[in-house]
Amino acid sequence: MTLTAVLQSIERVLLTLWVGGLWITGLVHAPVLFASFDRVLAGEVAGRLFSGTSLAGMLCAGLLLVLAAARLRRALLRDWRTHVVVVMLLVVVMGEFGVAAQMRELKDVIVHHPGTAELRAEFGRLHAVASGLYALEALLGLVLVLAGPRARGAQAGS
Repeated sequence: MTLTAVLQSIERVLLTLWVGGLWITGLVHAPVLFASFDRVLAGEVAGRLFSGTSLAGMLCAGLLLVLAAARLRRALLRDWRTHVVVVMLLVVVMGEFGVAAQMRELKDVIVHHPGTAELRAEFGRLHAVASGLYALEALLGLVLVLAGPRARGAQAGS
């Protein structure tokens, strides 16, 4: 097995972990939690699962970019898959350190001031943004999965 083939195999595993984690967390774990537990507990556990999935995604993205750079070298910037991974990484970073961080802060305030409808509405807006970012990341990941691996020795852009 050549070094290129090994790198491609590692890339496939990392992409599978990242995108599979996104889909399982969003389509299986979260709905089961909300169907099984009260909203507060389900939300707390789901938030932790989504956060863990985000951190795993950032790690996978970083490793995917390093592996792609090692394999593609100067052709890296012309490779559309690399651009998709970068966009996914930006989306997950914005979601976790921007939107989700605001949601966690707001949730702490709501716990101490539960009757504030305005805070709940703001939380709902942030939740909608977070859901949209998550869906975008999951769909971009699906595009990469459906496109399949780069052919051995493939040139950038393929």
